Amino acid sequence: MAVYAAAAGVLAGVESRQGSIKGLVYSSNFQNVKQLYALVCETQRYSAVLDAVIASAGLLRAEKKLRPHLAKVLVYELLLGKGFRGGGGRWKALLGRHQARLKAELARLKVHRGVSRNEDLLEVGSRPGPASQLPRFVRVNTLKTCSDDVVDYFKRKGFSYQGRASSADDLRALKGKRFLLDPVVPELLAFPAQTDLHEHPLYRAGHLILQDRASCLPAMLLDPPPGSHVIDACAAPGNKTSHLAALLKNQGKIFAFDLDAKRLSSMATLLARAGVSCCELAEDDFLAVSPSDPRYSQSRQLEEPGARTPSPERLHALAGFQQRALCHALTFPSLQRLVYSTCSLCQEENEDVVRGALQQNPGAFRLAPVLPTWPLRGLSRFPGAEHCLRASPETTLSGGFFVAVIERVEAPSSASQAEASAPECTPSPAPKRKKRRRQAAADAHTLPGT
Repeated sequence: MAVYAAAAGVLAGVESRQGSIKGLVYSSNFQNVKQLYALVCETQRYSAVLDAVIASAGLLRAEKKLRPHLAKVLVYELLLGKGFRGGGGRWKALLGRHQARLKAELARLKVHRGVSRNEDLLEVGSRPGPASQLPRFVRVNTLKTCSDDVVDYFKRKGFSYQGRASSADDLRALKGKRFLLDPVVPELLAFPAQTDLHEHPLYRAGHLILQDRASCLPAMLLDPPPGSHVIDACAAPGNKTSHLAALLKNQGKIFAFDLDAKRLSSMATLLARAGVSCCELAEDDFLAVSPSDPRYSQSRQLEEPGARTPSPERLHALAGFQQRALCHALTFPSLQRLVYSTCSLCQEENEDVVRGALQQNPGAFRLAPVLPTWPLRGLSRFPGAEHCLRASPETTLSGGFFVAVIERVEAPSSASQAEASAPECTPSPAPKRKKRRRQAAADAHTLPGT
């Protein structure tokens, strides 16, 4: 079945840091995203168990053409999932040859660990915890509708609107068909955990954007006024870019860069559905973009390398790349305000990167103090790090996230812009790539009727 190959592709993309599970699922073009998302999440949850069973059974040695990520998905389905009921095709036949050995190795693993249930094989960090109980956050897309109309729509459908939440405890207490307005992010609604809106008509029409609470912070904190020019350095899958367009009211310009053509194509579809018409997509490396290019002479910046917990070697490489990307962003002469964000909580990718960039530009930029009531702040690794924001499921009811807002201490004059030169941390020249630019546009839609 195509779902197994799609799930393997998502797992490989997550491991190679191409994006989050949710982002890669929605950019996969697989029709049944709910089925794909569930399969990927469960396979990843049991990843360590599956690795142990596959290794003990010698599956990859026996089936040399079977790739590791696909093997993991297939073994999950055979031993822990639906067991290829009603499908599976050639994969069912392939694993059928190893079924007895795989089941025996799973049973042996349970005996070795002294457990009787599959669930008990999970490490503590892999068991359902706070992340699985997060509210379902939904951003109202103001390019097509407004919060009042969306609230009225849900109320007509039997939901009870509780107004603006006063604290995180209000969000945690959501149950049944109740929903709230987030106390921090404008236009963000919160529904009870596990609320499924993927097939909802408002989502399908682009009136609602399913977006994590913390991932709404970058665009909100950049806060570009209508008419601004904004650079989104690592743009796909596009939720934050659509948020920027909403804040701009489609007035101005967003230059969005990403190197993955497939993700960029999916992003164009997302932006079109959201009614975004001010965004120019470029299949290009942001590090290869010249700060002196006149197209970017009026730009603010949204710099967002995504991340997850990597190996020490991978972490070192990622931190180096992100340091170069952030330093490159700070060389744009007209830069006024920059948001650096990752979906990582590793100090090396966050506070260390920000500190290094500021040290390379002494006196030119500073960390802007933002959201003073936000409960989770940056690690105290350097003076001013408390101005950075961190997010976690336990404290802020969101995915793991880091955000720093950097602003120029003094806006440059026209003369200084012409004379500006790159700081020492400017990266080595990147190889030139062929650019493919797309314009995302869509007609406005009215709110669906009851």
